[in-house]
Amino acid sequence: MSDCIFCKIIDGEIPGRKIYEDEDVFAFLDISQVTKGHTLVISKEHVRNIFDYSDELAATVFSKIPKIARAVKTFDPEVKGLNLLMNNEPIASQSVFHGHVHLLPRYSEHNDGFGLKWEEHSSDYSDQELDDIQQAVIKALDN
Repeated sequence: MSDCIFCKIIDGEIPGRKIYEDEDVFAFLDISQVTKGHTLVISKEHVRNIFDYSDELAATVFSKIPKIARAVKTFDPEVKGLNLLMNNEPIASQSVFHGHVHLLPRYSEHNDGFGLKWEEHSSDYSDQELDDIQQAVIKALDN
């Protein structure tokens, strides 16, 4: 796509700090560096987000993530772990509309530039509501 910043990075039209490339996948350091080593993994095929990935494209892209993640984890002995994150659509904080997976190295148990806050909401749902959610998702999988 001609106006996509990630497509322009892949094509070399604008600079990017590439760390991995093959015929289908491209990985580069995120300009924001939320944590040191923050890397993006993208398909060379322009797709908006996970909702537009074909099964084959997802298999291809996601099969490369463990190799890239291991490299990101081991480049610095201070890295203790890694978050894998994909934002899909504006409500989920997607800001570049070329599907991309964030690899965020973690250095500390404390907020080191990126924090997740999980809230417990299990008591907000009855067993029937959870059963209804379960059945609705299963039905959607069949479509």
